[in-house]
Amino acid sequence: MKKNSLLVTLCFLIGSVSPATSLGAQVTPKIQFEKYKLPNGLEVILHEDHSTPIVAVDTWYHVGSGDEQVGRTGFAHLFEHIMFMGSQNVPVGAFDQMLEAAGANNNGSTTEDRTNYYETLPSNALQLALWLDADRMGFLLPTMDLPKVNLQRDVVKNERRQRVDNQPYGRADEIILAALYPKSHPYSWPVIGSMADLSAASLADVQNFFRTYYAPNNATLAIAGDFDPATVKKMVAQYFGSIPRGPQVKRRTTVPAVVIPRDTFLVLEDKVQLPRLFYTWHSVKGFSKDDAALDILAQVLAGDKNSRLYKKLVYELQTAQSVSAFQDGSRLDGKFQVDVTPKPGQKVSDIDRVVQAQIDSVISNGITPRELQRAQNGYKAGFLNRLASVLGKAEVLNSYNYFVGNPDFVQQDAARYERVTAADVQRVAKTYLGRPKIILTVVPEGKKEMMLTASGGER
Repeated sequence: MKKNSLLVTLCFLIGSVSPATSLGAQVTPKIQFEKYKLPNGLEVILHEDHSTPIVAVDTWYHVGSGDEQVGRTGFAHLFEHIMFMGSQNVPVGAFDQMLEAAGANNNGSTTEDRTNYYETLPSNALQLALWLDADRMGFLLPTMDLPKVNLQRDVVKNERRQRVDNQPYGRADEIILAALYPKSHPYSWPVIGSMADLSAASLADVQNFFRTYYAPNNATLAIAGDFDPATVKKMVAQYFGSIPRGPQVKRRTTVPAVVIPRDTFLVLEDKVQLPRLFYTWHSVKGFSKDDAALDILAQVLAGDKNSRLYKKLVYELQTAQSVSAFQDGSRLDGKFQVDVTPKPGQKVSDIDRVVQAQIDSVISNGITPRELQRAQNGYKAGFLNRLASVLGKAEVLNSYNYFVGNPDFVQQDAARYERVTAADVQRVAKTYLGRPKIILTVVPEGKKEMMLTASGGER
């Protein structure tokens, strides 16, 4: 759940805003909504927005790769694909065809914590979206056979080949996760899963996964946009109300402890032209005490073109061509990461000295009021931007409902960032970035000597 991905662009757009032109006066608006639950356990969240004749339907199933087991990974992402393969009343291929004919956009996504499916469409086609989503929730299992599973299994394998195995630097994330977390930790494997686990999955395995997690009592349906609430409630009851609840899901609430005793240096040979450095620290889960301050720290270090590492490495020294940083706080745990790609001919050891010097400077001297204000402005802009579309509001409501148990959290979330002080940022830098870390160097094939073997900030 990389919160920063949306905000980096926004922070760049307002990166030159000075403290005197703070966005603090902009109040994050409250999202009006109604939440209720069907007898079968399905949570429903409604938000009316009649500004345009558009409606978004956003279904969250409370299952992600973090709910999988060792040796049985990739199931959550596999189901993201299977759910588009038709159900008892919807032939294969008809799901997308009917929505496209109605002028809709639809897709899905999977993270370590949840899987979502959404449609954005003209409001007069809302009934179609609800019927389709209900049919695949309640009546997909009778049509799930081995040929369908094998087809989507091959699609996911090809996706892994394209996005991971044959993508430059694509395997870095799974190498880092395996090194950062113990093998029994639910975040120690990638969302897409492994080839071996995907191949080993039987039809019974996949069917049992669906029975356990794809039930109304493990899902939340958010509808935002131009609709009449009374009419929508009748449609939701009509299409979803008869779907039987599934077993009670026993969700993980704790994870194995993460201990990195010393800086750990790893190398990965890949089909790349330039090396890339990945620094990863164990941090905190999303919405916990230090999560917002770590987000601000990431922004100050490498969140935009005015950040410390970008200005130093890309502008001033011109030794790097890209740099980024993010705090990745998920439901159960988190990590903080800095990535740097040097320019041709530059040594990773020289890059490392600059990275460590900038981190040490924050630890020793803190950040300036201007840096703090710029980062807070970026997050304020991000909150406002997420509320600009009906799909954005549906996602926000679903996200807060799942992660903090309350859809009505957008103002409290924004306040977390407004409360962050320069002292907070200095403290979290010392607390988390002062600890041992995983340092992975991805190098061109046959160039292991290019890896970083010692860090200028090694403690």
